[in-house]
Amino acid sequence: MYNNVPDNIIMAKITRRKSRENAVIILYQCDLLDKDVEDIIDIDILFGRAHDDFTKILVRGVYSNKDKIDKKIMDVVQNWSFDRIAIIDRNIIRIAVFEMLFLNEIPLKVSVDEAIEISKILGQKNDTPKFVNGVLGKILMQMQESS
Repeated sequence: MYNNVPDNIIMAKITRRKSRENAVIILYQCDLLDKDVEDIIDIDILFGRAHDDFTKILVRGVYSNKDKIDKKIMDVVQNWSFDRIAIIDRNIIRIAVFEMLFLNEIPLKVSVDEAIEISKILGQKNDTPKFVNGVLGKILMQMQESS
């Protein structure tokens, strides 16, 4: 076994974008099913779906810093309750904000661009990319102004 993954599961090399997409899906499942992130990862392993290290860094990082990340999002989303943000949208944004706050080796603009691209794949085709871009654009401006 490697990293708690049974020997019969083969880890394929995947792109960081695919890792981000997988992280969004895991976090979506956590929110939808009201499950702990480790439970979802364990269930995936039982069904032969192991996750790469970057996916796990994102998922665990978002999960353990959710309050700080969600506060950052709510600071820029005016006149919206958090529950009004679609689950998939909020988790795309959460991952980008986590990267922006905690993964200094990733340029801020890369985190924003990746989130927008993922929103085109996983979100509502017209609305999600615009919403994600608007929220992350405001957060990006705040971070650039404060640095």
